[in-house]
Amino acid sequence: MQLTTIMTAGFIALMALAPSIHASEPAPSGAEQIHGRWLTESGNLEVDVAPCGQALCGIVAKVLANRSMSAPGNEMQAVDSTPALGMTILKDFTPAGDGEWEGRIYNRENDKTYSCVIALIDSDQLKVRAYKGLRLFGKTQIWRRVSGAAEQK
Repeated sequence: MQLTTIMTAGFIALMALAPSIHASEPAPSGAEQIHGRWLTESGNLEVDVAPCGQALCGIVAKVLANRSMSAPGNEMQAVDSTPALGMTILKDFTPAGDGEWEGRIYNRENDKTYSCVIALIDSDQLKVRAYKGLRLFGKTQIWRRVSGAAEQK
């Protein structure tokens, strides 16, 4: 009888844990407002921002141009020869409070990854601030929401 009691107690304990083991956590609050397709400030790329696991990521959905961000007026010479289309350039963005999301952004032009904060300015503008070390030492871009992106997929 003791074995049956121990097995029953173990089963009850396992069942109590089951909802936390199997329940998938919903996307963090506010994520759906950032979801969608965004045009980078340089006009080079359209980036789809969507959940990836418990975070948000941004994947290049369309390549429009190849302008340099570090040398305006010139063509970009990417250090990373991987094609941009399909590349994840925004990674691991999680809520940071006050409508901001923190994660990392990848720059093909110099093959470096930077800390990054994103936040909606309004429904059609996304502030993207990449930095190294302190936010004070960074660069802010404004990305614009691509209208009609659902039809472009």
